[in-house]
Amino acid sequence: MTSEKKQSSNKSESTREKRKDGRITNVHYEKELAKLQIELVKLQEWIKAKGLKVVCIFEGRDAAGKGGVIKRITESLNPRICRVVALGTPTEREKTQWYFQRYVPHLPAAGEMVLFDRSWYNRAGVEHVMGFCTEEEYQEFMRSCPEFERMLVRSGIILIKYWFSVSDEEQERRFQGRIKDPTKRWKLSPMDVESRNRWVEYSRAKDQMFAHTDIKQAPWYVVNADVKKHARLNCIKHLLSMIDYKDLTPDEIELPRRKKGGGYVRPPMTDQTFVPEHH
Repeated sequence: MTSEKKQSSNKSESTREKRKDGRITNVHYEKELAKLQIELVKLQEWIKAKGLKVVCIFEGRDAAGKGGVIKRITESLNPRICRVVALGTPTEREKTQWYFQRYVPHLPAAGEMVLFDRSWYNRAGVEHVMGFCTEEEYQEFMRSCPEFERMLVRSGIILIKYWFSVSDEEQERRFQGRIKDPTKRWKLSPMDVESRNRWVEYSRAKDQMFAHTDIKQAPWYVVNADVKKHARLNCIKHLLSMIDYKDLTPDEIELPRRKKGGGYVRPPMTDQTFVPEHH
């Protein structure tokens, strides 16, 4: 393709928001994402200044795109203010604790936002479907979870819960993509593979989870995640709409002139070990 045609193609794409198949163009997606990430920084500064405590829960089927949204949210934020919690398999000791105990230490202090990449809802999903908990433990979770979340809200925590919904066909396509891509193959665990055989069971578990935990104080918000870029923009826009924040962006800083060396002599470069420059 000639340079003139490339310029014409880029120009035509930049003037269109969506392609013929209804999906957002890459140019428009990057433009919108950049705007939203600036707003996320403003939200971060508001949370810090006002001492807010924010918890966002990201749940959904395997390969639904939760991690991609979390990555775009945190990309421009201060990790000391916005933390991601993605807990692994509970230890033998943790299995003997009160179920919510392992999650409580990760809840935010004033001026923090915590994003849970999967959460205590493991018990309502994978643990229940795969038989990793007893029926009694499952039923107790369904009874206690709404009260636990109401307690969090009463304590001043802003609790926002997202469920990423993806179709069977799209999940299968993403699984196949992970198998073929060496950089993504680690994302496909044996548990994910087994979930393919239990689509209906997971659907029933999700319906029961919503029936018990979609409460007024902390409702579930469903994100249509069949198109990843749409899901990312829609979710971030919704998150921003959930907190009434103002722009507290610091004023521009004028850097002072650097002071003179004052007799400082830098050690010889040969005294240091450098990384080989292959590029």
